[in-house]
Amino acid sequence: MRVVVSGSNGLIGGALVGRLEQRGQAVTRLVRRSPGRDREVQWDPRAGRLDAAAVEGFDAVIHLAGESVAAGRWSAQRKAEIRDSRVNGTRLLASRLATLAEPPKVLLAASAIGIYGSRGDAEQTESSPPGSGFLAEVCRSWEAACEPAAEKGVRVVNLRFGLVLASRGGALARMLPAFKLGLGGRVGDGEQWMSWITLEDVLRIVEWALDDGELRGAVNVVSPQPVRQVEFAEALGRVLHRPTLLPLPAFVLRALFGEMAEELLLASTRVSPRLVTTRGYRFAEPELEGALRSLLSQLSH
Repeated sequence: MRVVVSGSNGLIGGALVGRLEQRGQAVTRLVRRSPGRDREVQWDPRAGRLDAAAVEGFDAVIHLAGESVAAGRWSAQRKAEIRDSRVNGTRLLASRLATLAEPPKVLLAASAIGIYGSRGDAEQTESSPPGSGFLAEVCRSWEAACEPAAEKGVRVVNLRFGLVLASRGGALARMLPAFKLGLGGRVGDGEQWMSWITLEDVLRIVEWALDDGELRGAVNVVSPQPVRQVEFAEALGRVLHRPTLLPLPAFVLRALFGEMAEELLLASTRVSPRLVTTRGYRFAEPELEGALRSLLSQLSH
C-alpha cells in the first residue's frame, strides 16, 4: 500500500509513519518546507498550493496536519490560524483528490471530540449532534471540508481524537513537571469529564480504519473509560507517588487563558468509542491507571 501522510512531525503523525513503514507500506510525507529526502511532497496550505499530480497513484491519504490548539492563549489571530490550518488545508487536499482520475480509496482525516462541545455528564457517541463553541465550530467545518473527496467516491473517515497520552510529548509531558513536584490537583471543580486514549491505541485504531473498507464517517478515538478530571489527577499522583492536593481554581484559569481555558481545561466532554467497540476493536490500554503506569515505565527505559 502506498500512503500519503500530512502532519508527520506531530505526536501522532511521527509515530504513525514509523508504524506504517514497519508494516511494509511505502509512506510519502506532505511537508511545507522544501523536500529534504525521498518520499516527500511539498505543499502550502496557506497559499492553496498542492500539485494534484503529486498525490496521484496512492492507495490512501492520512491527513493529520493542523496548528496546535494548546500552544498559547487564543487571540483573534490565533483562532484564525487554528481554524484556517484545519479547514483550508483539508479543503485543499480533498479538492485536489477529487480531480484525480483514480483517487485514493480512503482519506483518514483528523478531527477532534471538541465537536461535541461541553456537555456535562451526557455521553456523546458518533451519532450525537455537534455542540457549541469555537472548537465545535472548527471541527464541523473541518469535517465538512472533506466533502469534495467523499463526493468523488473516496471513503472518508473523520477521526475524532480525544486527549492523547504518550510516554514522550503531548499533554502528559506538559503535566508531568508539576505533578512530579506535588503541585498537581483538581482543576476547577474537577468534575469535568476527560476523554483520553493512549498513543498506542490511536495508532492501532488508525491502522484498523485504514484496513476496514466498510468504515466511513465519524469515529470517536477515545478510551471506553473516560474519567473526571479529579480522578485523572489522583491516578497520576498515585502512579508518581506524589500528593495531588493543590487546586487550580477556574477563575485563575480564565484570567490566564480566557476562552482557551473554558474549552480545553474546564469543558466536560464524556465521549464513547461506540463505533469501534461495536465493530470488535479491543483496546490495548482501556483503563487509566494501568495506562499511566505503562507510559511512565517507558520513560525509565
